[in-house]
Amino acid sequence: MGIFSKDIKTMDDLFLHGLQDIYYAEKQITKALPKMIKLATNRDLTAGLSAHLKETEGQIKRLEQVFTLLGEEAKGAHCPAIDGIIKEADETSGEVADPAVLDAAIVANCQAVEHYEIARYGTLIAWAEELDNDEVISLLSANLNEEKAADAKLTGVALSKGVNSIAADAA
Repeated sequence: MGIFSKDIKTMDDLFLHGLQDIYYAEKQITKALPKMIKLATNRDLTAGLSAHLKETEGQIKRLEQVFTLLGEEAKGAHCPAIDGIIKEADETSGEVADPAVLDAAIVANCQAVEHYEIARYGTLIAWAEELDNDEVISLLSANLNEEKAADAKLTGVALSKGVNSIAADAA
């Protein structure tokens, strides 16, 4: 599906494409998170990322339920946006020498992912409402709520748990 192929003809098509996009994104995130967990040195950050990995696996299952409810195959559509965010996270991780600064970079990179997901789920819920797909709204809302909670936890790790202040004090 490309910009000039005109494969998206209806709002239902657009909704399905959006679902395929976030499905692909969630799958890519499950591949990227273990690396971030391995690189993180802050105990709270590691625990939070590990918990979110399990949540992400649950989000994928909910998306698969959405596809089933729509009578569609659960499959992803290539998402250059999430690929770019993950690539940037990998590149940043390779450039940071100090583990404390790396923890702050991991928080920032993970928040970029969360913000992308929050935007996508918010849009999908709005479209589902317009399309009267009430049975999928609760599944998508559960995913959105988890993404918002993960973002808030990352902010807490950065600020309350001291990741940012420790990174600022690093030599």
